[in-house]
Amino acid sequence: MMEKAIVASHIRKKYKLYNSTKERILDLVTPKRYGDEFLALDDVSFTAEKGDVIGFIGINGSGKSTLSNIIAGIIPQTDGTVQTDGDVSLIAVSSGLKKNLTGRDNIELKCLMLGFNKEQINELEPQIIDFAELDQFIDQPVKSYSSGMKSRLGFAISVSIDPDIIVIDEALSVGDKAFAEKSLQKMNEFKDRGKTIIFVSHSIGQMKNFTDKILWLEFGRVKEFGPTEDVLPRYEAFVKRYKKMSKAEKAAYKQAALQARNASV
Repeated sequence: MMEKAIVASHIRKKYKLYNSTKERILDLVTPKRYGDEFLALDDVSFTAEKGDVIGFIGINGSGKSTLSNIIAGIIPQTDGTVQTDGDVSLIAVSSGLKKNLTGRDNIELKCLMLGFNKEQINELEPQIIDFAELDQFIDQPVKSYSSGMKSRLGFAISVSIDPDIIVIDEALSVGDKAFAEKSLQKMNEFKDRGKTIIFVSHSIGQMKNFTDKILWLEFGRVKEFGPTEDVLPRYEAFVKRYKKMSKAEKAAYKQAALQARNASV
């Protein structure tokens, strides 16, 4: 019997969108409602078995990053539950990095927050710096880093702490090809060791080569969830059609999808 690593049940995430800071303050301090509610995720459920490599796909605004942040415990869901068995690490561009601190300080801070002692950090630090390939930049403030450098540092910290569940949000799409290949090699190593991986990427090629299952999100809802070889070809065909649509056709498609979503509630 397979063991469950992640069980997400009926996840909803609601945001308030404001036109100004004044509206945001008024919404907090007065009884009158200000701002528009935006439902980023609506009734999302899925289960990941231990050792699953699941790709999150969907056009921009479908809720992939929101869901990955909820699974990683970075943001709370509005409704529903997420149960995870083991330590979860989010690998995203500059996730959790403090801009005013140096790369080295960020390594130490992140490891301290994760419960490592000074001795363990001293042992891990050279490995992390070596993997990140930041050389003399490691003692510069992170705010001076390019997005690729931030991504390399975040990735190096996250993989070196050896989590049970890894959530990768577009982290392999930034920076040079050689580092992306090295990172993918590290992910394959984790895959071989039976770790559970959530992989968010726009790269159909990476999805095809790396994942076992696909969760296809569309405007905050699960459109399909199943084996990569079944779901990915349908998504690929949809993306080709979608890209050919005019702006008005895309808006009409979204409207129809949201109406269908609301009708099924």
